[in-house]
Amino acid sequence: MSRRRLFFVPALVATLACLGSAACSHNEPGAATAAAGGPSPGPSSVSEKECTGDYVIDDIADANNQILVQAGRKGYWYTFVDKVGTTITPPAGHKFIQSPGGANGLAFAAHMMGKVSSSGDPQYAGMGFSFTNPKGPYDATQYTGVAFYAKVGPGSQKAVRLKVPDVNTDPDGKVCTECFNDFGADLDLTEQWKKYVIPFAQMSQMEGWGAPQKDHIDKSKLFGMQWQVNKPGASYDIWVSNVQFTGCP
Repeated sequence: MSRRRLFFVPALVATLACLGSAACSHNEPGAATAAAGGPSPGPSSVSEKECTGDYVIDDIADANNQILVQAGRKGYWYTFVDKVGTTITPPAGHKFIQSPGGANGLAFAAHMMGKVSSSGDPQYAGMGFSFTNPKGPYDATQYTGVAFYAKVGPGSQKAVRLKVPDVNTDPDGKVCTECFNDFGADLDLTEQWKKYVIPFAQMSQMEGWGAPQKDHIDKSKLFGMQWQVNKPGASYDIWVSNVQFTGCP
């Protein structure tokens, strides 16, 4: 797969609480395509201790579009999409609506579906949340990584990029000159709920673009989490449930 340069198109935050607030706005690129040698492989589905208490970012146990308000976190879920014809539900710029049926019997899950445009550049769609509201850096140094359950619906593309914007990749960090090459991992989801555990130490940027390029994520200044797709012409139906930090004793 050849690498192509990405350009960045503004997208609106899909939560009523953030509409019209500059602190909640996002400018999202499509996921970077493979550089020479291809992207780094994503983590496999592994088992890790379930963390409770303030390690839980959002168990999505209710239909609230806000993450759990605790440990200084109070951000909101949203969707974002390109301007070249990709479709997404829930629509960008509107309140994010959770869907019934989370992992391990939880009542709800974060869910996005649609179809990526077959032409245009860049092509992308995604969902995610900010850690704070108004949007700002969050100190996650006490944690070792993130964990969540995820799956796809029948007929969906399976390739998803987890993105964790930090002070060096998010424009609100006021560091990057070529932004949005967030640290993260490439995932290959299945139609069954599986737990994915991604240590901060294993997250990486995509090769060949973005400035600055750093050796590791700055977990003292994180801005949120996102799940993004960008396969041209592909239908997607992505589910995420029970999002947590890892590292509990």
